[in-house]
Amino acid sequence: MKKRNIYIPVLIALMAGGSGCTDKWVDTKPNGAPSTAFFWQSDNDLRKATAALYIEMKSEETWGRDLFWVQDASDDLIVGRVKANGENIKNFIPTGREDYLAEGWKRLYGTISKANQAIQGIQSAVNVSDAVKKQSLGEAYFMRGFAHFWIAYMWGHKNQGVPFDGPENAEYGKRIPPQLASVTDNYAQIISDLQKAADLLPLFESYGDADKGRAHKAAAWAYMVKVYAYWAQFDKTKWQLVPALCDKIRDEGHRALITGKASGKQNYQAVFSVANNWSSEYIWSVTSGMQGGSEFPGVVLENKGWLKYNGWGYFQPTEELYEEYEANDPRREVTILKFGDKFTYIGQEKLYTSTNSLSGFQMNKYMEPYSYGSNGDMSSNTFASSNPDYPTTALSLPLIRYAEILLFKAEALIEQGRAGEAAAPLNEVRTRVGLAPVATPTMNDLKHERRVELACEWTDRFHDLKRWGDYAKINAPLHGRIHANREDPASPYTIKEVWPARNFNPDKHMAWPISPDEIARTNGAYKQTPGW
Repeated sequence: MKKRNIYIPVLIALMAGGSGCTDKWVDTKPNGAPSTAFFWQSDNDLRKATAALYIEMKSEETWGRDLFWVQDASDDLIVGRVKANGENIKNFIPTGREDYLAEGWKRLYGTISKANQAIQGIQSAVNVSDAVKKQSLGEAYFMRGFAHFWIAYMWGHKNQGVPFDGPENAEYGKRIPPQLASVTDNYAQIISDLQKAADLLPLFESYGDADKGRAHKAAAWAYMVKVYAYWAQFDKTKWQLVPALCDKIRDEGHRALITGKASGKQNYQAVFSVANNWSSEYIWSVTSGMQGGSEFPGVVLENKGWLKYNGWGYFQPTEELYEEYEANDPRREVTILKFGDKFTYIGQEKLYTSTNSLSGFQMNKYMEPYSYGSNGDMSSNTFASSNPDYPTTALSLPLIRYAEILLFKAEALIEQGRAGEAAAPLNEVRTRVGLAPVATPTMNDLKHERRVELACEWTDRFHDLKRWGDYAKINAPLHGRIHANREDPASPYTIKEVWPARNFNPDKHMAWPISPDEIARTNGAYKQTPGW
C-alpha cells in the first residue's frame, strides 16, 4: 500500500508547546495541515482551530489502519497477507520501531500537542462568545483525553506510565514531558480531562449537520466508562463508577440500540450502514466520506477487490471467532463472510470466494458501501472513493457505540457481585438480535457476548484478553478453512492451523515497546516499557 505524504507536524517531545523551551523541544508554529496556533480572535477562529484537532482521526497511521495492528494480536484475526511488521506485532516480537507502532505514537502525541495549544489559546481568546468558547474548550479536553487514552492503554504499564504534560502544569514548555509512574496515573489524568469535556460539551443532538463528528457530552462519558473499565484491572473499585455513567449516557445522552427492524439480523446490520452513521447507537466514530475518513473498509476487503476495486486483504477472521457464535446468532453472518455466503457487490449478487484469504473468511461488517452501483461498475458507486491509495467510504467507522456501553455496565455489575442486575443490560444486547435472555449472567457469558457483539471492531479484543488474564486464549494456535478450490464457493474445505501458537508472556507483553528512537531523543529520560 502506498503511503500518502501528508505532513502533520509533531513536536519532538510531542507535547511541549510553550515558549521558553529550547529549540530542541519546541515548534511553536506548526506548518502543513491546519493548526490550532494563532486562531484565537473570533468564534470562527475557534471553530477552525478546534477542527484541526480531528485531523489525525482520518490518518492511515491511526484509525485508517495502523492502530489496528495491535488489536490483530488477539485470537479473532490473523494478518491476512505477508506483512513483516504486522507479523512481528502479532507474534509479540516487535522492536518498537515498526511504523505501525512508532507512527501511531507520534500521531497520537501530535493530537495531544494540538489540544494543549488549543487549551492555552481558547482560555485567552478575545472577541468570542461564551457558548463557542465553552464548546471549543470541551473539544480540546476531549481530544486530549481521547488520544492520551490510546497511548496509555497501548504503552502504559502498571509499573510505568507514559509521558504527559499540559499547560496547567507550571513547568509545561520548559521540560521534557515527564513519564508518569504508572498507567493508573495516566488514567487519572484522562478521567480529569474527560470530565472537564463532559461538563463543557453540548449534547450530540444539538449539533447541526456541519458539526456532526465533533466531540459531544455522551462521547466524553463513554470514554470515561472505558477508562474506568481498563483501570479496574488494577483497582476493582473503579467498577463502582461505571453503572451510573452508563445510565447517564442512556438517559441524558439519549443513546439507544437500533431496533424496530423486521428481524434481529436487520437490527444489527443497520448499525453498519451509511444511513445510520448518526443513529441513536452512535457515540464516537471516524467521520468518513469519499474524500476522506477511515480507509479500514478497504483494508479488510478482498485483495484487489475481485478485480473490481482495490481491497488490501488484511485482518481476516479465524475459525475460533466463527465458532464462538451461537448457531442461531444472526450477528455471525453480518460480521463474517465464509465461502458460499451471498452478498451484493457493486450492484450484483455474489457468492463469497477468496483467492487471498488465508483463513477462508473476510470481515463483512464494513461491506455495505460496496453494495451500491450497477453491473459491477465501480464508477457508478457514489459511496466509495475511486482513489486506490486512499479507499475511504461513506460509512463512518465506529470506535465506541452504545452496545459496548451496555456490556460495560453488565461487566461492572457482575464484577461487583450483582449478576442479577447485569441481566438487563446484557440481555438488551441479545434481545435486539432475537436471542434468548440469560437469567443470571456470569463473566463467561459477558466475555462471550462482548466477543460476538463487538467482533472485528476497534474495541480491542486483545486488550480484553489481557485485562481478563485469559492468556491461554492469546497463545492458542488459530485455524481457518482451507478450500480445495479458492474460486469455487461450494468447494469443500479442511480446517487447518493458519497461525501457530504464540508466546504471550504477561511479564513482558502487557504493554507494547516504545521505539528506541524516542528514548534516544530524550537522552534516556524516558524508560523502555518494563520487560522490553
